[in-house]
Amino acid sequence: MEMKVGLGLYRHMLTAEYYDFARQAGCTHVIIHLVDYFRKGASNSRNNQPVGEKYAPWGMAGSPHSLWSVAEMRAKKRAIESAGLCLAGIENLDPGHWYDVLLDGPLRAVQMENVKTIVRRMGEAEIPILGYNFSIAGVCGRIAGPFGRGGATTVGMDGPADDVPVPTGTVWNMVYDEGGGDILPSISHDELWRRFTRFLEEVVPVAEKAGVCLALHPDDPPMPTMRRQPRLVYQPSMFQRALDAMPSPNNAIEFCVGTVAEMTQGDVYDAIDDYSGQGKIAYVHLRNVKGKVPKYCEAFIDEGDVDMVKILSILERNRFDGVIIPDHAPQMSCAAPWHRDMAHTLGYMTGALATLRNEQAIKGSASCNRH
Repeated sequence: MEMKVGLGLYRHMLTAEYYDFARQAGCTHVIIHLVDYFRKGASNSRNNQPVGEKYAPWGMAGSPHSLWSVAEMRAKKRAIESAGLCLAGIENLDPGHWYDVLLDGPLRAVQMENVKTIVRRMGEAEIPILGYNFSIAGVCGRIAGPFGRGGATTVGMDGPADDVPVPTGTVWNMVYDEGGGDILPSISHDELWRRFTRFLEEVVPVAEKAGVCLALHPDDPPMPTMRRQPRLVYQPSMFQRALDAMPSPNNAIEFCVGTVAEMTQGDVYDAIDDYSGQGKIAYVHLRNVKGKVPKYCEAFIDEGDVDMVKILSILERNRFDGVIIPDHAPQMSCAAPWHRDMAHTLGYMTGALATLRNEQAIKGSASCNRH
């Protein structure tokens, strides 16, 4: 078994045009987003990753009363398979479906049932992975600018982001209640871990029965606190705490190379070696960066601090057979920046993998000849 090259597609990209692009660029798998991060988002371009402004939310969360149905998921799966691709997983839960699980609010019990229902429906639709973030502040505190090679627009941080707290009615950088406006009280790291552990204890048994692997994404940016709220996984070792909180084949991680490289402790190569060696990586986000929090910027796949060939060689050595996808990339100066960004990244990935596999074949042939 070999690792697979895939592509992450936002909800508005779930069309035949984008499926054809994925196949033409060499992908065999896709990870899809059913959350619409761009809904009523004044500062988001659909030709880029959702960025927002430093403290502006991405957009409006979905309806808490409208869960993704089995029919919807099966229809997406059929369309993807008819284009010659495999649907490897769904990334992220809609904040509208589970905000009080994150906030430990009065609707927690009802919204835990929402999560369980979604996991069961994914099992019925035979979609094997659910990527998720257990985060209150979400992806925030970032700025955009011409930080990439050739002046390409990319995102990063220019310092800590604790001076503007999260308002009520917002969680994970999306608005679920437009009537909010007060300040969300800060909680401790211990309280966040209590909420997370309780979440795992309730949902992992459901995931096991459904045949769905839960894949935890690290906090991005990986700061100890953001907007006066604690972060769950902001150092590589914290993944292990999450895995140990509920040992199960269905409790795994979504290893984001860029996020781990931004962390101030540990080593991204040691971390991916450790967790892939344990067989605990459900899928991989491949993204390069320059610097570490609180001052870093995202970079083209071949220009950042991370040796991506080394990352791929570690995964190959540990026989990782999951999906690797581009996370996001700097915006090229052209009419179709997202397509060019992804094509460039996928070309690099497929070329690097081909080189690694050719080298292994040559070594294997030489070994056979010696014997």
